[in-house]
Amino acid sequence: MPTSRKLSGLLALAACGVGLIFVNNSNLFVAAVPRRPVLLAHRGLSQDFDRTNLTNETCTARRMRPPTHAYLENTIASMQTSFAAGADIVEFDVHPTTDGQFAVFHDWTLDCRTDGRGVTRERAMPELKALDIGYGYTADDSRTFPFRGKGVGLMPSLNEVLAAFPKQRFLINIKSNDPNEGHLLASALTNRPIGEIDRLMVYGGDAPIATFRAEMPAVRAMSRSSLRSCLVSYVVIGWSGRVPSACRGSLVFVPVNVAPWLWGWPGRFLGRMNAAGSAVFAIGPYHGGDFSSGLDSADDIRRLPSGYTGGILTQRDSDHRARRERPGG
Repeated sequence: MPTSRKLSGLLALAACGVGLIFVNNSNLFVAAVPRRPVLLAHRGLSQDFDRTNLTNETCTARRMRPPTHAYLENTIASMQTSFAAGADIVEFDVHPTTDGQFAVFHDWTLDCRTDGRGVTRERAMPELKALDIGYGYTADDSRTFPFRGKGVGLMPSLNEVLAAFPKQRFLINIKSNDPNEGHLLASALTNRPIGEIDRLMVYGGDAPIATFRAEMPAVRAMSRSSLRSCLVSYVVIGWSGRVPSACRGSLVFVPVNVAPWLWGWPGRFLGRMNAAGSAVFAIGPYHGGDFSSGLDSADDIRRLPSGYTGGILTQRDSDHRARRERPGG
């Protein structure tokens, strides 16, 4: 009899614990926030390309689909158009130059998109400015090049982008894993106005991001390992409502196939991350590769819960407002 009474007590205690965990992570008790998701546009308005069997060596300019607009990624004009189309934040890529600046350009080398050759960071900014960044784009196996001759002078510097958009928000991608690059970017941003720094976020390789965060802890930053640590740690302890240190003051990309495993997704999770000073963006499914795929189709968007108010990363550029206004619909 005593044993039966003891067992009943343990079961009651366990049920109470489960109930408390449920209440602590249920969205039934989270007040609805009348707010649209924040849209993060990858590289501004860009040319679409065939994504079949992509590798790090694939020249995507040679895989361009027939163009539907006149813009090239990572240019000031493409960013202006992306913001006008409804993007709240634009992501762009940077490379340090030999004359102490940062060039805004995606590729590690110049050979794919431009009429130049060699490693991007081994050039000075005036050299990069002289290149035609539309030179290599073709949609018909190199029979025609619709942007050739139209991209001369369009590769901007980091300073030019920030000067052109004094109020807009950006996500800066460090393309290397060189720790010194984190230092160089921190140095380039240190003397900029506080309000300008507040609208920037940074992500990239583990080593440069560790350096950057040490020098500019107030800027939200993320690397692949910091993101993995954040998500795994949260799955382990998030039931308690605690936010792991790896998730604090950070940028948090959440693959849509990982999101259901996160305690309190979406409302409780978003509230906890916001209170910890972090920005959350839903991204495409993670299958063991990188964390840069966007929510680029209607099916992807429908995987978000109705009423989702966090961020959305997209690489499709023609319907920014529609993507922001119809999550989970």
